[in-house]
Amino acid sequence: MRAALTVFFLIISNTFMTLAWYGHLKFKEMAWSKSLGLVSIIAISWGIALFEYIFQVPANKFGFKENGGAFSLMQLKVTQEAISITVFLIFTILFFKTEKIAWNHIVAFCLILLAVFFAFIKK
Repeated sequence: MRAALTVFFLIISNTFMTLAWYGHLKFKEMAWSKSLGLVSIIAISWGIALFEYIFQVPANKFGFKENGGAFSLMQLKVTQEAISITVFLIFTILFFKTEKIAWNHIVAFCLILLAVFFAFIKK
């Protein structure tokens, strides 16, 4: 249960993170944001990133073995990175139609998934 909750919170957290980091790149297409300066965009991104932390911190707290969770610190981080790149790929495909996913991107993604596999091998 704690492992599933951890992964669920990491997915939500990384969705907000991706929106905060890359969502503003689509602002120029929205009428309300055409005149925003960099400071305004940073403030909006920080507001979105707040929700990232609201889910990221509990994910790490619930998921960490020393707090009764299922994951070591390394496993938490590698899992978070795999979720992050997955969310980013979905975001890119859905919102940035001009970006093309090439074979080398797929290979890089597979290597990240391979990193997750290796992080979970028992010593």
